[in-house]
Amino acid sequence: MRDGRTVPVLLALLLSAVACTTGPALEDQGQVTGPPGDSKHLTIGSAGFTESDLLAQMYALLLDRAGYSTKVISVTNREIYEPALESGQIDVVPEYAATFADWLNAKKSGADATPVGSPDLGTTMRALRALATPRGLTVLDPGRAVDQNAFAVTAPYVAKHRLRTLSDLGRSGLPVRLAAGDECVQRPYCAPGLKKTYGIDIAAVDPKGVGTTQAKQAVRSGRDQMVLTTTTDATLDDFGLVLLADDKHLQNADYLVPVVNRSRAGSPGVRDALDRLNTVLTTADLARMNEQVDSWRRLPEDVARNYLESKKLIPRS
Repeated sequence: MRDGRTVPVLLALLLSAVACTTGPALEDQGQVTGPPGDSKHLTIGSAGFTESDLLAQMYALLLDRAGYSTKVISVTNREIYEPALESGQIDVVPEYAATFADWLNAKKSGADATPVGSPDLGTTMRALRALATPRGLTVLDPGRAVDQNAFAVTAPYVAKHRLRTLSDLGRSGLPVRLAAGDECVQRPYCAPGLKKTYGIDIAAVDPKGVGTTQAKQAVRSGRDQMVLTTTTDATLDDFGLVLLADDKHLQNADYLVPVVNRSRAGSPGVRDALDRLNTVLTTADLARMNEQVDSWRRLPEDVARNYLESKKLIPRS
């Protein structure tokens, strides 16, 4: 039922339409209070990077199994795909709870709005749903998988200094040169947060980007001692790196959540189909799938299908 190929005509129309609008005005959204819709033909949006592609493909396969006909399109810019989700040109997208909450809050209240995402998942989800609902969006339940900022060091460094957590590193008193993005110097989750929350002595920030090859190589070579990456980074083993646990919860609750257009995909059928993934998908699972695509050069659709088959969420083809 599903057409997994690129959909150039639909995407061209989508981009053209969204270029003329920033999404329906809140006061014009009469659909918000109407009954949730159950269209049998759904468009699933991917943000165009490996993890989002994998999630979109898994959503499509699960919805196919539940009797829906689906298309997957890639729209790499949230400024484009979020208004398209509001207008019903896209029906379902995988999102990240805290990041999406802060993005919607900035859209509503301006770029300088106080962030509403937090390390607490319940607080974050309440804020996200309060922002999404007036826009005709329904945020489904989060699963177990989370893609947060994370910090990694080499395995020998861990063994030498007996480290397991970021608190351990703070107590060690070791000066740490951190490979990260330029913004790390000011962002509260990065250098300032590491100093304030954990007492880590950040001696310098080496501006090599977030989780880039250059950043990881700098840590492996000993030029830097720690790298800013993510919890689903698929290549840490390749560089001999291990994550230190964020034991005081500095990072926000960026759990994976499906977001749907309520008037087209807000039905129990869609919710139940996608909820099946919540019980099985873990952060480690997602990292392994990212690795299969990024390092092994497998297709996201094939990796997604094999995973769902292995978990008995869809029948083997």
